[in-house]
Amino acid sequence: MSERPKLQTLPEDWERALAVVAHPDDLEYGAASAIARWTSQGKKVAYLVVTRGEAGIDSMPPAEVGPLRVQEELNSAAVVGVDTVEFLDYPDGVVEYGLPLRRDIARAIRRHRPELVITDNYRMSWGGESFNMADHRWVGLATLDAARDAGNRWIFPELLDEGHEPWNGIKMVCISGSPERTHAVDVTEHIDKGVASLEEHRIYIENLGSDFDPDTFLRMNLNAIGEQFGCDYAVAFEVVRL
Repeated sequence: MSERPKLQTLPEDWERALAVVAHPDDLEYGAASAIARWTSQGKKVAYLVVTRGEAGIDSMPPAEVGPLRVQEELNSAAVVGVDTVEFLDYPDGVVEYGLPLRRDIARAIRRHRPELVITDNYRMSWGGESFNMADHRWVGLATLDAARDAGNRWIFPELLDEGHEPWNGIKMVCISGSPERTHAVDVTEHIDKGVASLEEHRIYIENLGSDFDPDTFLRMNLNAIGEQFGCDYAVAFEVVRL
């Protein structure tokens, strides 16, 4: 088996980022530690969550789960210095790729005008034989397309009528959890906040089973990336440039 290429250092010559993910907690399994680093540098990061995660707990009805998971995400974001969290209210578990999703994400990009966009893994797996669920795949793919759509005034011209001018300032899209990772961020000084942000999803985690420990999970996974990158703990991304 060939050795994986060394990860490159993710550029940090930007000031504003928008993270677009399918569910509350998607960012907290790794990316939030990098976000804690960036907000500590004074960068502005906003979250756009496509669903409210209402189908995520089998033992509870969606009408009860949705508000709980929204609050957990708000609490989690605050831990890593994010105070803007928006929800699109697509139905959890059955998100479809299509023009409405692309339009909604493009609208948010035009409003927030980010230089960096973070999103879900759009690939079929997390690596090996694992299988990635549809919501992640479609949101990741739609975000990649919307990042380009946002800069073209003739795509979704109705956004112009709403007052959203085109935005071509995205330097890169960073895919979290991709098996084809290319870049990494040293989060050794920020992993504690990453763990704390994941722990804010208490009700959801309690329903994952008693053997799931956020601290152990994050430290083990981010240490493996850190060993490849040359530090104690790191978060990896697949970087796509438009």
